[in-house]
Amino acid sequence: MTAKKKDQYGYWVKLASSFTLLAAMSMILVKTWAWYRTDSAVMLASLTDSFFDVAASLINFFVLRYALMPPDEDHKFGHGKAESLAGLAQSAFIFGSALLLILHSVDQLKYPTALNRPELAVYATIFSVFMTLVMVSVQRLAIRRTNSVALKGDSLHYQSDLLMNLAVLLALWLSSQGYLAMDGWFAIGIALYLMWGARDIGLQSMATLMDKELPEEYSAQIEEIVRADPRVHGVHDIRTRQSGRTIFIQFHLELDDNLKLVDAHDITVKVEEAVSRQIPEAEVLIHQDPISVTLPEKNPVSGS
Repeated sequence: MTAKKKDQYGYWVKLASSFTLLAAMSMILVKTWAWYRTDSAVMLASLTDSFFDVAASLINFFVLRYALMPPDEDHKFGHGKAESLAGLAQSAFIFGSALLLILHSVDQLKYPTALNRPELAVYATIFSVFMTLVMVSVQRLAIRRTNSVALKGDSLHYQSDLLMNLAVLLALWLSSQGYLAMDGWFAIGIALYLMWGARDIGLQSMATLMDKELPEEYSAQIEEIVRADPRVHGVHDIRTRQSGRTIFIQFHLELDDNLKLVDAHDITVKVEEAVSRQIPEAEVLIHQDPISVTLPEKNPVSGS
């Protein structure tokens, strides 16, 4: 990955995580005030969810900065997998907040109560909707430029918060019209949506931690780039994985038996540069094989 690309990645993940943390803290303060003034159960549920959000955002704030640290003696492949650990933690927080929301909502369905001064809860919720819209916009902008799995997890539960806040507004209005149980049913629906989204983030994080092969399109693109050099006879054993922002690529080049070492090295460097130009966030490791010892069964990608 080029220095410019790294700088952009670091800038966007730091900007998104810092803004998210500040915005979440402001929402907690406003919701705490609204709950204290109204004694509203639905506002308490929203406040509880916001506390989970801040905890998750704090994880991102520190873990993303750790993941951006350069390789060292103990972590020669970098610290990128810390980002996937953050994504896994995000998934757990989302599940936890969803379960808590369901339990609270069931209690609300059993014992529905009228709200005190609901207009204060409305004002606090409108403020939360506005802040969440701004926050999600910043996160989406950062995700488009970084594809960060931790930011995806953070953005998911804030998008869910946006739906929850809108549902809170609707529940407040319905409660004022005499439908006291509606806030509970809305909250349960949102909690189920949260769980479904958390499942996707959790699976994606686990796939990265387990070094799952990247989509087949990457291998096809790598083979096309390599075969564009007429001095290369074939390519096999293409392997790919991702750790944070870095994509690790390995493959074997099939070269002429009679090449000098310096010539084989020159071809390898040119192929590596070609791959890096097309996949700038990649680290490429290439092994050279004489064409005469390349066995067909070792070459499932090239087919030669």
